[in-house]
Amino acid sequence: MTIDSLPPLREVIEKFGLSAKKSLGQNFLFDLNLTAKIARQAGDIAGKPVLEIGPGPGGLTRALLAQGAIVTVIERDTRCIAALEEIAGIYPDRLRIISGDALVEDYQSLFNGTEKPAIVANLPYNIGTELLIRWLSAEPWPPFYKSMTLMFQKEVAERIVALPGSPHYGRLGVLAGWRTYSRIMFDVPRQAFTPPPKVTSSIVHIIPNDNPLHCNLHYLENVTKAAFGQRRKMLRQSLKSLGGESLLEKAGIDGTRRAETLDIKEFVDLAKALEEQG
Repeated sequence: MTIDSLPPLREVIEKFGLSAKKSLGQNFLFDLNLTAKIARQAGDIAGKPVLEIGPGPGGLTRALLAQGAIVTVIERDTRCIAALEEIAGIYPDRLRIISGDALVEDYQSLFNGTEKPAIVANLPYNIGTELLIRWLSAEPWPPFYKSMTLMFQKEVAERIVALPGSPHYGRLGVLAGWRTYSRIMFDVPRQAFTPPPKVTSSIVHIIPNDNPLHCNLHYLENVTKAAFGQRRKMLRQSLKSLGGESLLEKAGIDGTRRAETLDIKEFVDLAKALEEQG
């Protein structure tokens, strides 16, 4: 597949000496058909701002630009900057390259005064979940982004979209279910990457809920941490340190239930009860 006048990604890797670094959680995608498919999951991005984290040699970046997006990339690996600048050369004024750490970036100011960006990224495995939690916990809410199309290890993706009763349901599923709508779009086999990771990956599309149930994030985190920290125990036992039966009674929840049976509203009710308890 040819999407621009740039050389194939394997040639780019060789030219700039971009062997994937395990310490940076790097796994490169060379298949431009696949990167184009990932980019399409974000919807119509022509003329729209897009944020990409960890672009590496720029396979997904090229797909986003080919679909007309105005792209900002944040790349920690300084070896990749020259390859990204080569891409910027054929897309004048449409690729902003930031050499930095995605975990410390001030995203609010980065896109201040512009249309909200779509985040589209093959996130480095070693920081993917941490970044997602930061974006789901963003204040103020609604957040700085309009959607997220992200690649995770499949087991993480299943935790993000998990519903009550699922073995994958836990703290991440509650946080994502409270503030967003999410679904898995498709899986990506390990053979698609260089080097191949040990697991299958999945693309997850996430849209913020502008009006989630009113709740203080701090208290929601406290109750989910306690409840799922001892998920095999009844709630009256797992929530004992937070008030146990009295907290459950205030929230109107049966203490003999277990954490994985509670829906989002019930966790919100518990968080409100904990806040009122002081």
